[in-house]
Order: sequence, then structure tokens, then C-alpha cells
Amino acid sequence: MSTVGQGVREIRIRDAAGAFRIIYVAKFADAVYVLHCFQKKTAKTSKADLDLAAKRYRDLLKELNQ
Repeated sequence: MSTVGQGVREIRIRDAAGAFRIIYVAKFADAVYVLHCFQKKTAKTSKADLDLAAKRYRDLLKELNQ
């Protein structure tokens, strides 16, 4: 998910309840950070979901660099 940030990945889950996405980053030594989780309602991931994950990624980078 380079649109969100460097090293960001996603897990896609499908079951009887629908499709779900987990956007996370695991490139830091201390933890795996989950940036956003949501249920998919359409084929395309919404801009709002991508923007939220990107904002959380930027905030995480700021926090880790302090």
C-alpha cells in the first residue's frame, strides 16, 4: 500500500459477513502497528479510508522520531 506509506501492507479477509481490510505496518523493530481496519462495502477502497490510514502512518512516524 505505497499510497499510504512506505512498508505499509494490508490483509484481506472474506467470510460470510463480507470483506474486511486491515492496513498495518511491520517495519519497526518494536511492534506491528495497525493503522486502520474496516469492512469493505464497495470494490474500491474509499479515499477516506486511505487518507485515515495515511494520517495515522504520518502521526506514527512523528511519534517514533521524537
